[in-house]
Amino acid sequence: MNINLGLPIKIIFLLFFSVSVYGETIEKKYASFKLLNKTTNKVSKKEILVNTKVNWETLNIEVLYCASTPPTEIPENYVLIDVYDKINEDKINIYKGWMISSSPDVTSLENPIYDLWLLDCTNDKTS
Repeated sequence: MNINLGLPIKIIFLLFFSVSVYGETIEKKYASFKLLNKTTNKVSKKEILVNTKVNWETLNIEVLYCASTPPTEIPENYVLIDVYDKINEDKINIYKGWMISSSPDVTSLENPIYDLWLLDCTNDKTS
């Protein structure tokens, strides 16, 4: 009986080394965003502390988690946010999920009044 273990060993070898190539993300204290108000055509920037809620125009933004890749890897930032819009005194959840700084066209918040996208995750407030 001849058992060929070449393929399973190659798969295990590939999985072991592919997981160890990527480093862990580094948690950060602040998430930096840009907000476009489409009615006024005004762009503003704000740094929001993680685990806090901030009112920005009619939006209520809560940053739940913010992290970036290690300096030895391609720069990337990830943020988990929850966004409510206070239109007519009603709090309507308009976005809950992840934003990625390198993909603002895919992960940004887009609604009829606002566009919100992630710029960066940092440990210090720059504004």
